[in-house]
Amino acid sequence: MSIRNLHHAIDPKSVVIIGASNRGGSLGRVVIENVLAAGFEGEIWPVNPKYDQVSGRRCYRQVADVPGVPDLAVIVTPSQTVTSLIHELGIKGTRAAVVVTAGISADNGLRQAMLDAAKPFLLRIVGPNTVGLIVPSAKLNASFAHLQAKPSGIALLSQSGAITTSLIDWAADNNVGFSKIISLGDMADADAGDFLDLFAGDAETHAIVMYLEAISNPRKFLSAARAAARVKPVVAIKAGRHTEAANAAATHTGALSGADRVVDAALRRAGILRIEGLGELFDATETIARFPPLERSRVAIVTNGGGAGVLAVDRLMDFGCELAELSSETVRALDRVLPANWSRANPVDIIGDAPPARYKTTVEIITLDPGVDILIVLNCPTGLASPVDAAHAIASLAQSGAISGKPVLTCWIGGRTAREGRTLLQQARLASYDTPSDVALAASYLARWSKAQQALVRAPSGRDEDVPSNRELARTVLQKVAAEGRQMLNELEAKAVIAAYDIPVPQTLIAKSPEETEAIAGSLLANAPRVVVKLISKSITHKSDVGGVILDIPSAVAAREAAEDIVARLKASDPTALVDGFAVQPMIDIRHAWELLLGITRDPIFGPVVLFGSGGVSVEVVEDTAVALPPLDTVLAGDLIDETRVGKLLAGFRNEPPADRAAICRALNSLSQLIVDFPCVLSMDINPLVASAEGVIALDARIEIDPQAVSRPGPNRDLAIRPYPGEWQKQVTLAERLYHLRPIRPADAALYPDFLSKTSPADIRFRFLSSRKHFQDHMLVRLTQIDYEREMAFVALDSESGELVGISRLYADPDHEAAEYGLLIRTDLQGNGLGWELLAHLRDYAAADGLKRIEGVILSDNAKMLKICREFGFSISAHPTDQTLRIATLALQSKAGAF
Repeated sequence: MSIRNLHHAIDPKSVVIIGASNRGGSLGRVVIENVLAAGFEGEIWPVNPKYDQVSGRRCYRQVADVPGVPDLAVIVTPSQTVTSLIHELGIKGTRAAVVVTAGISADNGLRQAMLDAAKPFLLRIVGPNTVGLIVPSAKLNASFAHLQAKPSGIALLSQSGAITTSLIDWAADNNVGFSKIISLGDMADADAGDFLDLFAGDAETHAIVMYLEAISNPRKFLSAARAAARVKPVVAIKAGRHTEAANAAATHTGALSGADRVVDAALRRAGILRIEGLGELFDATETIARFPPLERSRVAIVTNGGGAGVLAVDRLMDFGCELAELSSETVRALDRVLPANWSRANPVDIIGDAPPARYKTTVEIITLDPGVDILIVLNCPTGLASPVDAAHAIASLAQSGAISGKPVLTCWIGGRTAREGRTLLQQARLASYDTPSDVALAASYLARWSKAQQALVRAPSGRDEDVPSNRELARTVLQKVAAEGRQMLNELEAKAVIAAYDIPVPQTLIAKSPEETEAIAGSLLANAPRVVVKLISKSITHKSDVGGVILDIPSAVAAREAAEDIVARLKASDPTALVDGFAVQPMIDIRHAWELLLGITRDPIFGPVVLFGSGGVSVEVVEDTAVALPPLDTVLAGDLIDETRVGKLLAGFRNEPPADRAAICRALNSLSQLIVDFPCVLSMDINPLVASAEGVIALDARIEIDPQAVSRPGPNRDLAIRPYPGEWQKQVTLAERLYHLRPIRPADAALYPDFLSKTSPADIRFRFLSSRKHFQDHMLVRLTQIDYEREMAFVALDSESGELVGISRLYADPDHEAAEYGLLIRTDLQGNGLGWELLAHLRDYAAADGLKRIEGVILSDNAKMLKICREFGFSISAHPTDQTLRIATLALQSKAGAF
């Protein structure tokens, strides 16, 4: 998560172009001409031993001859020269380079040699094999793109040079500008995660769009994406949606998860809106950049043409949107102002002769309906009313793109007069679209982005106290299987593990032979009307595929015969297959129940994944499943259920009662907790999990493990999203007051205003190194919605009142060796040891996280903090460039690998 020295790339004061050329059509010629044409106002130094002058500029033979230190280097020389040039630039003092050159790969050793040359100087590399970068506000075009770009607030990151230049071309035709354009190339060093970090804090960038082909470091990428998406809209296209998953899988979950579905889940969890086509990229960005995220996204439609409203509804349903149901109060209010033949439902058809006043009144009424979150206003041209006048009426209601505080999306259908109406609406900052399909798609953008933003702020714990579990029992079972050198648990072992995580299972007994099956079935039939007999075999993964499950057995003799039949079928189909025994259990026959599939699998990029959907023997045919990244909580588990078709059926319909949704969520949370606790679990199925109004029960389960990883402790480092570190909380008593210290949560933003109001201006100045009167909402969001992979903050809460009384914070450096800390205690509670406790807690966490030291930048007149640091064992030194500052450094006994 390194942004170190990347600012030299996007805000350079000087540029050296190595390989600049006078030869027409050469890369060196195109790049220097682009730099000059853009009007870059800093120093421009061409380097090429073949020329004395390039494009009218003095040309230098080598890097060492350049009269100053270039902030940014652009390299367009042959691949074998790049490593030595990077070394020369490092010695010169350059700290960022764009390597346009292709042919630098791991296969030929040049990639690693280039990185090795850059590392001693912390010189950052964009590329190789890149189009370059463009910063319109800096008048910098360090690329071989065919067009200059206009300045605006959208940053573009692209892993494809061709897509980069295509989007620049499209933007020029559509009057769209950019804050930054980065062609990432092969991402040997700086990657999408680095630039997401950089753009998250860039004041010129108001939204980020990305074209992605591969995500090489998923935990780093998601950490950066989550940080960026908390403060500004992020929209992405991810190519390769139809890459086929592996055909052979040990579990149904492995076969059904699908690589692209996992990417979709990952981007959604990061708060990113994913779209499919290049043409949608900027429309989607413009739409979501207008509005804050919504709690719900129920859509109402006002139209003067019934057909247009129906078309819009069709497309909204195609996109999975929710149509608003108008309240009875709204219907009565509309009855008073609309003709008697109005639709009396959503869409609200106000009839083709609707004058401007009717449009205006209708919109005012509907936007006040608490059941409406988004309003679409449609206009079809008629000879009875002017589209332009209707646009004036709607525009008069607009405030910052909304009406009554709610997003309003407009669609004026037609040619010249409609275009005039759209212009008026756009001037009023109302989003306007050409067709009902376009406006419905825009509503879906806002709905999906809002949903992703809700997932973003969830911070499930690595130790969910709502999931009762017996980890030691589960560990004992897994260790026994590993000791035997097995990967697959048998049914009894798998059920023991999930039962240890509070997932109900039926009584299951193991028989070694058909005769023993008869005896066990006899004992079970004393309390059950029927039994089930299942094959147990280390060599058979899916029992049903070989006729290894016999249901509804009425007698002990029939149970023995069922076991014999299973053996006969198995030997006929595969004489080498082994029979290890038979599982015998009561037949579970629950009316009004659904068979579900719950599972865990490993994605090759994003690691552990949780799957939910329709279960039974036809799971791979029905294919009604959805995936999510752990850790989960009840809200995220509910979202996962709602993504499936069976999720709607579980809510109940006609004579079918609703299934116990809370029990299903608990089962999903249990699976999530299991994979957090046990990194050795590779894949898992619970199929079926029978769900009814009475609860859930797992009738079958299979678990695959890595025997070599059983000793690895949790929380699982393979998770793409680091869990909320709930284990790092404690109670302390100071001056007869009890305080609760815990990691910060997103909801803590609500505690900040009161905390800051009770903290003196002087203390705020000491903490933030400058006077500050106001903290905007987006800053409080940034302070509280952190990603625990990259930073940590601990809050101290008064245990009686719940008030926020102190905060300590840690920002790790790119190499995860050192971290900067901050500390702020409410003014009236200073001097009682709370600062010491928070700092000690932060120190212990930093050591456990593998950091080697923590450092603080302290104002020289902050006597209280300097005193605490000295007593704590920090060394204090002068700041190298600012006499008003001091640097406090504390060496740590690193415990790398503790997480």
